[in-house]
Amino acid sequence: MKIQSKKIVLCAGVRTPFGHIARSLAQVYPEELFRQTLEALLRKASLSKEAVDGVICGWVGQGFHAPNIARVTALKAGLPERVQAFTVQNNCISSIESVAAAARCILSGEGEVYLAGGTESMSLLPFTLQGSRASKELRSLEALKNRWGEIPKSQEVAVVDSLEQGLTDPVQTINMAATAEVCAQIYEISREKQDVYALESFSRCLAAWKEGFYRSHVFPVTRNGATLLEKDEYPFLREELVSKPEKFAKAPLSFDTSSYPIQNFYHDFERHMPGKNYQAGKTKGTVTLFNSCARSDGASAVLLATEEKARKLKLPVLAEIAAWGFYGNNPAHMGISPALAAPVALERAGISFEELDSIELHEPFAATVLSIFKVGEERFGNRWEEKWKQGRLNPHGGSIAMGHPLGATGTRLVLNLLYALQKKPSAQWGLLAACAGGGMGGAMVLKKV
Repeated sequence: MKIQSKKIVLCAGVRTPFGHIARSLAQVYPEELFRQTLEALLRKASLSKEAVDGVICGWVGQGFHAPNIARVTALKAGLPERVQAFTVQNNCISSIESVAAAARCILSGEGEVYLAGGTESMSLLPFTLQGSRASKELRSLEALKNRWGEIPKSQEVAVVDSLEQGLTDPVQTINMAATAEVCAQIYEISREKQDVYALESFSRCLAAWKEGFYRSHVFPVTRNGATLLEKDEYPFLREELVSKPEKFAKAPLSFDTSSYPIQNFYHDFERHMPGKNYQAGKTKGTVTLFNSCARSDGASAVLLATEEKARKLKLPVLAEIAAWGFYGNNPAHMGISPALAAPVALERAGISFEELDSIELHEPFAATVLSIFKVGEERFGNRWEEKWKQGRLNPHGGSIAMGHPLGATGTRLVLNLLYALQKKPSAQWGLLAACAGGGMGGAMVLKKV
């Protein structure tokens, strides 16, 4: 194999609006969301389908109704049968992985023009039956139907919510929201600070929508000629939080309730919080619904090409992919992984954190973002919080406000960064970063062309 040294550029990108779980996009399958996204991207770039060499899709909730969703979608979108297509799964950084994978394909000489992105319908994640087909209840579909009433009492078959199962780390047996509370307790992030951060995310997101920033790359999702959704759903469902911020304080705590007090949380997860102990009357829970991201449906994609091919096809050349990096840590502390992955990408790009003009950081929970602010500065001298206060980090809001369709968020970060760099003439360098279940962190550096 001949590895090629070529400049890889981003030429365009689009996404669907993000629908809130069980609402406007709840009946739209992930392959349909991604099909519409690919077609919108080709239209935006004025690119012939024949010019495409490959499609790569990040998808977390992979199901057998669309095995290898990248291939299924490529064919449904009318791309040539010869087109390379494969699907990746790296939890919440799946579509950062898909973009990196497309770049690797280009560098290895497999092609020159790729569509990369991600898709997710959390609304359609199924309840599943977990067990062996050796069990009498699961020997065939007919046997299952005949013994359906026996399933709840079966010792060999379990009824599982795949959504909750997928959001729980099987190594450390802790769900994602609990990892946020772990970070809050370790790094002493108060609920009040988390609510202030979340309020700003909503404020910036709503302002960006009203100013027209998202119209540059968000297209409406349609079905049978009717428009289902034109703009992100969750920030407008929660719009009152901005005008009445006192509502943040009324949200119930996730891990400090009458049925599950914070003392119980410490009993269950103290092993992940070295040096921290429950103190009666002092230790408080912090994570709430309003300072956490919403569960969502949506898709996103970008167009990558070698600079030479992009010029030949007369494609717009917006930014160069300068570097990327992935870094893993303890799954129970997964939220701080962007602080660890970012230095890897920055070193490979040959630039410092201070040189960054814009940053897009995934916001699964305000607790994890504020923990990154602390860890990033203490361990690496990277002043994330300063960039946020300057309006250079998530200037147009983040996942807390927009929502988080797992497989699509990575490319959503790419899009926010790509078009934020275009918006500011003097901006040159940008970074995007996100954490993922399992403790993986991903980061990518873009340089505006």
